Amino acid sequence: MSLLVLDSHGTVRRTFSGQGINGPWDMTAKSRGDETDLFVTNVLNGTVAGGGDVVRRGTVLRITLRTHDDQPPTRIATTVIGSGFAQKTDPAALVIGPTGVGLRDGTLYVADTVENRITAIPDALTRPTSAGTGRAVTTDQHLNGPLGMAITPKGDILTVNGGDGNIVETTPRGDQVAVRTLDTSGTPPGAGALFGLAIATDPDRVYFVDDATNTLNLLSRP
Repeated sequence: MSLLVLDSHGTVRRTFSGQGINGPWDMTAKSRGDETDLFVTNVLNGTVAGGGDVVRRGTVLRITLRTHDDQPPTRIATTVIGSGFAQKTDPAALVIGPTGVGLRDGTLYVADTVENRITAIPDALTRPTSAGTGRAVTTDQHLNGPLGMAITPKGDILTVNGGDGNIVETTPRGDQVAVRTLDTSGTPPGAGALFGLAIATDPDRVYFVDDATNTLNLLSRP
């Protein structure tokens, strides 16, 4: 139940735990000067005790770190900016809860996996209190258990589905403008294959991991 700080050699230099860190599931970051804000989703707040039932206690934390030359960063603040997300245990995925997060223009987008939607938490960099689960951006349609998330340079939201092998592109207004199949293996096709997602240096390309083929892949626009 912790976050590990690694140096360039892969050595653990510092460990952050407590203060709301409980089953950290995914993360994004924003740096400015000597400070960095980590946005971390948590999925183990009462989930195991729920015995498979949905427990609405998933959280999103903003953890502010300060760097000190070549020393490991120190934590200077932790704020709950999102709460009440649905989470539950799952025989295939161990736990399902709020997963991928992406920041754009001060808004933090969250893949609310159990509810099959994407939500938006406003003023994520500065808000002092929780926004609950935020505003619903888009629900259902091509979404099927959204997990990993990345934000394109133009501000669209990319998510990959845990329930099938598709990647979905959604505008900040909530329009699902594109869907593409990345994996068709297994039953049902593509289920459980996709998770990690990151924009490449070329903004028209995106890296994605495929657990079914044990590969890291680079996807380009058609």
